[in-house]
Amino acid sequence: MSKPGLQTLEEQCAQKGMRMTDQRRVIAQVIEQAVDHPDVEELYRRASAIDARISLSTVYRTLNLFEEAGLVTKHDFKDGRARFELIPDEHHDHLIDIRSGKVIEFRNEEIEAIQEVIAKRLGYRLVDHRLELYAVPLKSDEPHK
Repeated sequence: MSKPGLQTLEEQCAQKGMRMTDQRRVIAQVIEQAVDHPDVEELYRRASAIDARISLSTVYRTLNLFEEAGLVTKHDFKDGRARFELIPDEHHDHLIDIRSGKVIEFRNEEIEAIQEVIAKRLGYRLVDHRLELYAVPLKSDEPHK
């Protein structure tokens, strides 16, 4: 979701010289309003509810355009569906509930630090990473920390 003072996805597209059709504007707004990590079908469902002229192929083409421009990121959470989100303001990782498909965003400074240490030990400087944890809920009788 767009924060006050930051550019909207539509404004970022315009800044990159992208031609913004009405349909692209709707798709950009749908992505921006998503609090989940929708796949193409879900984005299409949401966008076509606003503008019935939007086709599934238009959503695919627009997402590819946004991704190539570095405005959205695509995730493969191993459920056979590409999921999308805006490029985050701050780095975060994901925990995916493999039973429900729920995606939980989190940040952990210890994990961030150990990744830096590992890269350094191997003779590298870490420039980017993506961490996805796949999990199932604990049973109610299992202790969790």
